[in-house]
Amino acid sequence: MEPSPSSPTGNGRAPTAGGPDRSEGPASAGPPAPAGGASRGGRAPSGRRIGTIAAAVAGVALLTALLAGTGYYYEPYAEQPLAVSSEVPSDARPLQQYVARLRGRQRQLSARLDALAPKGVYIVIDQTQNRLYLKRASETLLQAVCSAGSGMVLRESTGKKREWVFDSPRGRFEVRTMLRDPVWRKPDWAFVEESQPIPKNPADRLDYGTLGEFALYFGDGFMIHGTLYERLLGRAVSHGCIRVGRDDLRKVWANSRIGTQIYIY
Repeated sequence: MEPSPSSPTGNGRAPTAGGPDRSEGPASAGPPAPAGGASRGGRAPSGRRIGTIAAAVAGVALLTALLAGTGYYYEPYAEQPLAVSSEVPSDARPLQQYVARLRGRQRQLSARLDALAPKGVYIVIDQTQNRLYLKRASETLLQAVCSAGSGMVLRESTGKKREWVFDSPRGRFEVRTMLRDPVWRKPDWAFVEESQPIPKNPADRLDYGTLGEFALYFGDGFMIHGTLYERLLGRAVSHGCIRVGRDDLRKVWANSRIGTQIYIY
């Protein structure tokens, strides 16, 4: 049983500064040591005095740290002189020949780039910024806010335990089919996502109006199409297709053809 807080314990003598078990002699040899463990020959430091000492020590430590710094030494940037390659001739005539070779190489590279560049109108989709660009050569005909794949993963909790990742593809594609008033044939994951049974009747999969006025199909079930949720454009929220607002989709449709190149990165 633990002692009551109000009941005194011990032998009634205050411990000396040396500890509870040490003494200089019998209790009658001198006056008892002051309560609280005060040292012989001075008064016990008060709480305020201890706080002042601690604050002073902390201030000295902080000042030392500030003076010492982080060890980083700042050196102003000194621009280095331009180093000339040892391949560049210094004489006038060899230098002219060297420059002529460089210009010829530049023309060759420019020709190769022109050959690789898409012809006519093409579409560029930036998934990071959720932007669609309709371009002709280096000219931008349209810059539109879009929505690419969310990257979310859907796992089937029952049945076949299938898994779907809602990413938009990356690479070079082309328009294969152009659909007006497209009808979405909902895949299995659309019903799994909504916790609904997968229908056996194919007609129960058809969804009208979800894809907007137009759809540009570019393979493997991926399309550029409209959306009912234009307020979400600019966010990566789709299941892999590229969603575009109604007005921008009309411009993309009007300038696209079968075979129009699509670059997604």
